[in-house]
Amino acid sequence: MKDLIIIGAGPAGLSASVYASRYGIKNTIIGQIPGGLTTETHEIGNWLGDIAISGADFAQKAAEHAMSFGTEIKNIQVKEIKKEDKNFIIKTSEGEEKARVIIVATGTKHRHLNIPGEKEFLGRGVSFCATCDGFFYRGKTVAVVGGNNSAAAAAVHLGNIAEKVYIVYRKENVRAERYWLDAIEKNPKIEIINNTNVLEIKGEFKVETLVFDNEYMGSNEFSVDGLFVEIGLDPNTEVVKNIGVELDERGYINVGLDGRTSIDGLWAAGDITNGSNNFAQIVTAASEGAIAAEDISTYLQK
Repeated sequence: MKDLIIIGAGPAGLSASVYASRYGIKNTIIGQIPGGLTTETHEIGNWLGDIAISGADFAQKAAEHAMSFGTEIKNIQVKEIKKEDKNFIIKTSEGEEKARVIIVATGTKHRHLNIPGEKEFLGRGVSFCATCDGFFYRGKTVAVVGGNNSAAAAAVHLGNIAEKVYIVYRKENVRAERYWLDAIEKNPKIEIINNTNVLEIKGEFKVETLVFDNEYMGSNEFSVDGLFVEIGLDPNTEVVKNIGVELDERGYINVGLDGRTSIDGLWAAGDITNGSNNFAQIVTAASEGAIAAEDISTYLQK
């Protein structure tokens, strides 16, 4: 029986582990990818103390920090969480774990377009990670679907690799930070196609054309070598749905200011919650993890 198990190895889970360890709470992290989605980030420029750091480097440093206290990170899959009496049973791909309390910090997953060709061409021109797959498109033409910071950052990264990058956005103006907008404006290889939706992805063995809902340069079909989907994220709540934790109308876990959920002994932190004014950032995720760990230290002493 462990005092604390943290499910999720992103910034929230790793931060929670560091604080829990410093409070003297032995903890174990269960997470398949240390660093979570931050590993896919080309550049992090708003983490205090690092003017610019890659997502992969950030994730490695954060994981090493958590493990420096002797915490084990188990790269296994959680299949189910059950509560028996006052304790929790966590069923994983390698058996069962038991804990007095848990923190769920499973973050988010990429939202899909759900259009013809997206699933069929995944790995053959369709990607959800510019940092992972961008190098395949050196000297080629690619499109990024989306209008948020992630889409803008992906376009900037691809602009250093591809011959031409198109941002396809369904609204009038890309909604990114001024930093990314300035970088886009400075790169002549990046072009924005506004007020346009991608309806279909076509090709024979790989992505060849996109079908738009209106004409661009005289046609509804547009030739590209690759498509990067950056249209937002959805919460990874599958592991907590069976236990009956309360979710908000968007599907995120309802939490109090202390990170507590509707289930006694269960905390949540990071992008999976509706905390921090819904401001999903690495710094807010880390903050929520720290707050949850502090509250747990008081809870376990009672």
